[in-house]
Amino acid sequence: MSLSKDDEKRLSAEAAMQYVKDGDVVGVGTGSTVAFFIDALAARRHDIAGAVSSSEQSTERLRAHGIHVMDLNAVGTVPVYVDGADECDPHNRLIKGGGAALTREKIIAEAAERFVCVIDAAKQVDVLGRFPLPIEVIPMARSLVGRAIVRLGGQPAWREGVVTDNGNWIIDVHNLRIADPVDLENRLNQIPGVVSVGLFARRPADVVIVAGKTR
Repeated sequence: MSLSKDDEKRLSAEAAMQYVKDGDVVGVGTGSTVAFFIDALAARRHDIAGAVSSSEQSTERLRAHGIHVMDLNAVGTVPVYVDGADECDPHNRLIKGGGAALTREKIIAEAAERFVCVIDAAKQVDVLGRFPLPIEVIPMARSLVGRAIVRLGGQPAWREGVVTDNGNWIIDVHNLRIADPVDLENRLNQIPGVVSVGLFARRPADVVIVAGKTR
């Protein structure tokens, strides 16, 4: 019997619990797979010190479960960060940001000793770029950044009506085949007005769990 996509997400989220140790401050990402992880984490809320959250959405769900949400500035290094992805290549490099939380996700990933990515099987790709690459931008720089993206060979589309938790906008870049994710991440980060890029290549996941199995 084949598993549904939700079953795969739930199994991945539950498998990530093995990386959560008593006393940890747990970094928590955003998205449908992470929602399953938060639900699983609730059973151990008295064993952990608390959580650092990447979005207001996740913060609300964590607090609803009685999990203490902490400020990253007061925590420093995070032992483990659990988050999903929109795409994952064979080298654990990711595209993230479908939920518009990429900047805070990237900050927590950088602060984490171990980054555990939880996905369903459909998120696996050989080369990143089938999923449009999200970029968070300062609103006044939307057109400037868009023109720079065109020069790099991408097709930018403003995600109208979406405002990030940081008060910024999202540009989704279509028609990219990202052969060198680290190089593209570095180049996009140099464009004035770019806040964060949804490529997690310079700091990839340490562990990827697909449908409950670590690959």
